[in-house]
Order: sequence, then C-alpha cells, then structure tokens
Amino acid sequence: MVHISRAQLFAVIVVMLAGLLFALPNLLSRATLDQLPSWVPNQQVNLGLDLRGGSHLLLEVDVDGVFEEQLAGFVDSVRVELRRANIGYTGLGLEGNSVVFSLRDTADVDRARDVLRDYIGDATLRISDDGSGSITLSDQAMAERRISVVQQSIEIVRRRIDETGTREPTIARQGEDRILVQLPGVDDPQRVKDLLGQTARLSFHLVDEDVVPGVDSVPPGSRLLPAQEADPSGQVRGYVVRNRVMVSGDNLVDAQATFQEGQPVVSFRFDSVGAQRFGDTTRNNVGRLFAIVLDEEVISAPVIREPILGGRGVISGSFATQEVQDLALLLRAGALPAELTVLEERSVGPGLGADSIAAGETASLLGLVLVMLFMAAAYGLFGLMAACALLLNLILILAVLSGLQATLTLPGIAGIVLTIGMAVDANVLIFERIREEVRNGRGPVSAIDIGYRQALSAIIDANVTTLIAAVLLYNFGTGPIRGFAVTLAIGLVTSMFTAIMITRLMVVGWLRAGRPKKALPI
Repeated sequence: MVHISRAQLFAVIVVMLAGLLFALPNLLSRATLDQLPSWVPNQQVNLGLDLRGGSHLLLEVDVDGVFEEQLAGFVDSVRVELRRANIGYTGLGLEGNSVVFSLRDTADVDRARDVLRDYIGDATLRISDDGSGSITLSDQAMAERRISVVQQSIEIVRRRIDETGTREPTIARQGEDRILVQLPGVDDPQRVKDLLGQTARLSFHLVDEDVVPGVDSVPPGSRLLPAQEADPSGQVRGYVVRNRVMVSGDNLVDAQATFQEGQPVVSFRFDSVGAQRFGDTTRNNVGRLFAIVLDEEVISAPVIREPILGGRGVISGSFATQEVQDLALLLRAGALPAELTVLEERSVGPGLGADSIAAGETASLLGLVLVMLFMAAAYGLFGLMAACALLLNLILILAVLSGLQATLTLPGIAGIVLTIGMAVDANVLIFERIREEVRNGRGPVSAIDIGYRQALSAIIDANVTTLIAAVLLYNFGTGPIRGFAVTLAIGLVTSMFTAIMITRLMVVGWLRAGRPKKALPI
C-alpha cells in the first residue's frame, strides 16, 4: 500500500483536474460562462425549490371523468350502430360502470353482437338470449386505463412546462391519480396554473347556420357551444355546431405564435391525414362557417373563403400576444386526456431561498473547520493531510452535482454536511491502525503499509452499507428525501476516493521525501 504506480498517480491527477474544471462554473456568473468556448464545462448546480424559490403545485387527474366520457361514447355508439342496423332497442342508459339496453326482438341477438363488437375496445360486451345487453368496463381495464391516463397526463404536463423554459422542474406521480409539480424560479404561478388547467382538446366542426343560437331548439347531431369572443353589444355569442369532428387536434403537428396584418395569430400545420381531411372539408364547404373548438368553447369561426389544401391555417381573433403564445404552446404540447384540479399550491420566495442557502453555507463551513481542527489536533501532520483531502472531496462533490445536473435542495445540503463528518472516518480508521502498529514496535514504512492494508476492508464495509441505505432512500423516497440520498451517495463515493487515494498519495509522498527511521507525526 506504500507503492503508488504511475497509472494510479495519473488517474488521481486526471480526476482532480476534471473535478476542478466541472466545479469552477459554480464560481462564475452565467454571462461569463456564455462567453467561454463550447468545449469548456459550463453547467452549474441546479438549486431546488427550497433554495431558489418558486412554485409547488399538487394536481389531481380526473380519471373518473375519463371513464364517464368513455361510457357516454359507448351509449352513442350503441344508439347509432343499432339504428343503422335497424335493430330495435329500449332502456339504453348507464348503470354504474356499465351501459345497459334491451333488444326488442330476441332474434337480433347474434346480429347485435356482430354490430357492436368492433366499437367497445377493451370493454366487455354481453347480450343474453332474452335480449338484455350490457357493456362493462372491467376492473383490470379500468386499472390499466387509470395508469395510462395519469402517465399520459404527466407527459403532457412535462411538455407544457418545458415549453415555458423552466429549468429543472420536478414532475412526478404521487399516489394513484395525483401529480406533484415543483417549479424552481417561477415567479408567475398563475400563468402555469392556467396552462395546466386547460385540457386543450382542439377540434374543427361545421356550424349549423340554419339554427339561431338561443332562439331555435338544437337539432339532434348538433350542440350549442359558447364563443370566446363577444359581439359588439358585449354579449357572449354562441354557435350551434355539428357533433361530427371534421378534423381533430390529434392530427396537429405544429403550432406557432405569429402576426398577420399586425394582429397576433396562431399558425398551425397538420400531418398528412389531417391535411387531407382539412382540404376535403374546406373544398366541399366554401362559404360556410368553420368552428375551431378548444375545450368545448368556440375560439374562432371564420368563413371558408376558398379550399385550403396545404394543411396549414391560422387561428385569429381578439387575442393578446401572451394569449397567442400560450395557445400555441398548448396546441404543440398536446391535449390532456383528463382535467387537472389544483389541490395544493405553495410559493417559496427567493428571499427565503437565499436565507436557506446562507444557513447551509454557514453549517457546511462550520462543520468543515471543526472537522479539520479536530483532525489536525488528533493526528498532527497526517491530520492536516486528511483535512486537505476533505477540501478536495467537497470540490469533487460539487463537480459531480454539476456534471449530473442534479438538483440541490436543503436536505441535499444536509447530506453534504453529514458527508463532511463521515469523509474522515476512513482516515480515522487508517490512522488509528497505524498508531496501533507503531505501539507494537513496527517501523514507519511497515506501520503505514499494514495500516492502509488492514483498514481497507472495514472502510469498504462501512461505506457500502451506508451506500445501500442511500440507494433505498432514493428508490422509496420522494422529493427532499431523494435530494438527501443523492448528495449522501455522491459524498460516500468521493470520500472513499480521497481517503484511499489522495490522502495515501500525500502520506507516501511524505514518507519517500522524509524517509523517517523511527517516529511518525501521528
């Protein structure tokens, strides 16, 4: 253990230079970093919500609404398909998680099964010989659908948050149907809530111009929807639109905020399927109103002047610039499969975050100084070597956090403070073993060699068991617990490197330079 090869020396130098290079950006301003060459590391440690300030939201996914919508779709499918097949029925409606109906003629049982089988998806269709039928969502299908809806909602939320430019947001599932959103540095939580509160389901419908909204009754196959724009008298208008979706927002591939004739508008583009449907619809309905519906509200209903065959169009209206940008963002990110409800909202001011950082710096610095003084007092020159290795250990922790772009939270700072105390444990084991060998009459070289060799197994055992605990905390914990586990695990790995390699390099270098014959400075 008193022999260090050139390869080991080279590895230590490379690791420390890389550590200094990756840790250095944290001491520079962002403007300075932007001026550095692209190959130079410029990543800083990301500060969490409790250090940087920002917004904390807990959202609930309305999965039950998805099931209700799916069952309502089954009701419409049964009504339309049985009528199209001239199959009589009665009692069509909902009972719990099922759609129930009865056939008028039991001779139509087999034909009804064939007609409805293709429209039920993963639901279960049962039609008994007496003509009573049901379409039921099984528990397994509902459980799978619940998981799918929540995961899809998380992905859409992530896309929308990323579009706002928020760095290092925390978006995670909590429980069965809740989503935790933490946005460091966000000082306008209301805009974020507005973006997340819209499902952004876009569809294009033809307007039934033969019906006067609010005067005539709405015919079957149509529905009355409110309009986003108000008429000159200030009254909110409405449109009677056909239920049939001519083009769905699912076919949208891009949406951008732009200007047309000095007014902010949203330009959009469809995929090949959507472009064909859009072209066919506008070609066959020139002169008619074409409603653009977003979340059951008509945001625009322009007149089709001519066929639009390129799959491109614009959404215009009385929009402000910010509204156009948000609408384009929502359309690009995609529609939420279910509505989201804000259950909890907290805001952390940057002042509180600055106080937390100052407290964390004070605790880290005080812990570092006390540990270094203890090591110097207890082990003399060897203790000073361990103290220098401790400083290098902090640099490596900062470098790893920067390189991994991990988010540092207040519990993470606690993990660093704990690591400061634990980092010298390996040195304490080694130095105490060297003392014991010196008391047994061994010479300096032999005592140092045996001290490092015999203490190595205990060092590995102690750190591996703590590392296992950190891994478990990360796997089963959330939020702050994970932040603590990350810094603790990184600190354990770097402290083993500094204790076994760097401190040993210093001790062996001193041993070769001084060549002591009897006493050791320990």
